[in-house]
Amino acid sequence: MSKIAISGRSIRASLGNVEILHDVSLVLPQGRWSSIVGPNGAGKSTLLKVLAGLLPYQGRVELLGQTLPDYPARQRAQRLAWLGQSELAADDLTVWDVAMLGRLPHQVWMGAPTAADARAVETALKATQAWDWRARALGQLSGGERQRVLLARALAVQAQVLLMDEPLANLDPPHQADWLAMVRRLVAQGTTVVSVLHELWMALHADEMVVMRDGRITHQGTCADVATHRALEAVFDQRVRIHALGSQWVALPQ
Repeated sequence: MSKIAISGRSIRASLGNVEILHDVSLVLPQGRWSSIVGPNGAGKSTLLKVLAGLLPYQGRVELLGQTLPDYPARQRAQRLAWLGQSELAADDLTVWDVAMLGRLPHQVWMGAPTAADARAVETALKATQAWDWRARALGQLSGGERQRVLLARALAVQAQVLLMDEPLANLDPPHQADWLAMVRRLVAQGTTVVSVLHELWMALHADEMVVMRDGRITHQGTCADVATHRALEAVFDQRVRIHALGSQWVALPQ
């Protein structure tokens, strides 16, 4: 039986005075890639932010067997890395310095980066094909290039759990394929990956799928399960159909 990376029980969360998540419960296994999908307004990003500890909530969330509030901030930042939508970073920072921010949870307060920090940043920048720009300012990069640098920052944490909200934004198809290969490498190394994706064809490459609608989870199962396919079709009002293409599943408009 798989160990649990993240679990949530009876989660409720609001934005302003509007409740977005309604009594959500889920279990995400360690060393697997789970994709969270659903139509616009389903609550996907809100759920991911709750699991990352970035939004207040009611209920219970556990990370690697320990409730989120029980983690010291530094320890949680070492174990869980986050890549959000439209992440901000100072445009005058170099690519190297932006990626090095991912090492802050491992560094002594006001201490200089170590050789281990430098190795982690180099590995992360090479994994996202951003190494050649390491001396350039972030503000000089295109949207897709910037996204790859911010992904490198998250990878540099070397966390056990990596949460990503719309990580394919601004990436062209070849770099989306690179992202998929990178996620598979991370999972093969034991990292838990959880991603919110609009690209259903990519989401179907994951191991597990969480299907959401109207702030609730309607289904959770493996991406190869026919029940998962039917649940995915249902939340999109039968406007997509899941088909086999070789050994992979694809979502096509109906």
